[in-house]
Amino acid sequence: MTDLAAIWNSERQRVLATLIRLLGDFDLAEEALHEAFLAAAEKWPRTGVPGNPFGWLVSAGRFRAIDQMRRAARLVHDLPDIAAPESPADWADDGLRLIFTCCHPALPAEAQVALTLRTVCGLTTEDVARAFLIRPPAMAQRIVRAKARIRAECLRYEIPEPAELPGRLQAVLHVIYLVFNEGYLSQAAPRPDLSAEAIRLCRHLAALLPDGEVMGLLGLMLCHEARREGRFRDGAPVPLDVQDRSLWDAAMIAEGRGWLDRAFASGSIGPFAVQGAIAALHATAPDPGATDWAEIAGLYAVLERLQPSPVVQLNRAMALAMVQGAEAGLRQVQPLTRGALADYRLAHLAEAELLTRLDRPDEAACAYGRALEISAGAERPAIEARLAELHAGAAGQGNRRRPAVAG
Repeated sequence: MTDLAAIWNSERQRVLATLIRLLGDFDLAEEALHEAFLAAAEKWPRTGVPGNPFGWLVSAGRFRAIDQMRRAARLVHDLPDIAAPESPADWADDGLRLIFTCCHPALPAEAQVALTLRTVCGLTTEDVARAFLIRPPAMAQRIVRAKARIRAECLRYEIPEPAELPGRLQAVLHVIYLVFNEGYLSQAAPRPDLSAEAIRLCRHLAALLPDGEVMGLLGLMLCHEARREGRFRDGAPVPLDVQDRSLWDAAMIAEGRGWLDRAFASGSIGPFAVQGAIAALHATAPDPGATDWAEIAGLYAVLERLQPSPVVQLNRAMALAMVQGAEAGLRQVQPLTRGALADYRLAHLAEAELLTRLDRPDEAACAYGRALEISAGAERPAIEARLAELHAGAAGQGNRRRPAVAG
């Protein structure tokens, strides 16, 4: 049933978040979620999809859980609250409640991210294990221990009180951006529903706490999401400088800039706001040649002070290459590809692009080859095509070509 499959993809995480709040137990809520969709698969082909599929699924899952709990004679004293009717307003913040629970400071940092990926993003345990580079059974145990700790410490499924929000904010912003990137950057299969959910949650958070970094993250995600339609062609990623800018969502870019203006006006500037300003400069340039690379390089210097990392150094080096020339960029990129970013695909692509601009094709081919070795999925055809161009002698010359880092 096509409609049911689409609703499963679009609504399952919201339904799960609400069931977790209602039932107070991750495992019981996951079982209730599947029971609700089984009931829908039986009933909807005969009666049609209801006007509010989300509400129907929440009710079906909740009452099947109540039946199970009655049969097991468990938590009888809790049944009246669980069975009490709710309005849609009660559901609005359940995604945020779930993220704040998954990111509770009582849980270790790695458990916070793993539980969020599994519960909020809906990734399989195998996918989460792959992201952490550990075996699936070990990841399954990590997730089980996190759920058990939530039960043992009676952690409540709630958004913290206003006085507590600032202290809990950074972990939640990190996880929201992680959810967004899982939907936006995944090499295997982009998930626009995850990116949309991250943006929705950040809007809720901005309404609760109009902090500069909350608004900065929202602006950053909107400026990225606005370019989604131009990022792939025939399943292959398209570099930023050759994307069809007419496919970009101008209204979303304008909204993103509005949030970034508010972030900078707040006086509370952090890494997300700075990254958002960089994304906005890319998104508002009418063509690649109009990109303000000097301003971008300066913003990366600010970001490096706020949040030092080899990836920030790499991006700053590529911006400098657009201002000062490929040789200047290469001097900063090569120590990274031979050190901290030796296993980072984009670093080797950046080095290959700079070497191509400098007319050093043999070295460029080695860098592309290294990038290919550590790439998977949708990225491989584009790298293979660039390598084939290089071998054919068709790669363009010049000292101001394309920035390899972006997309």
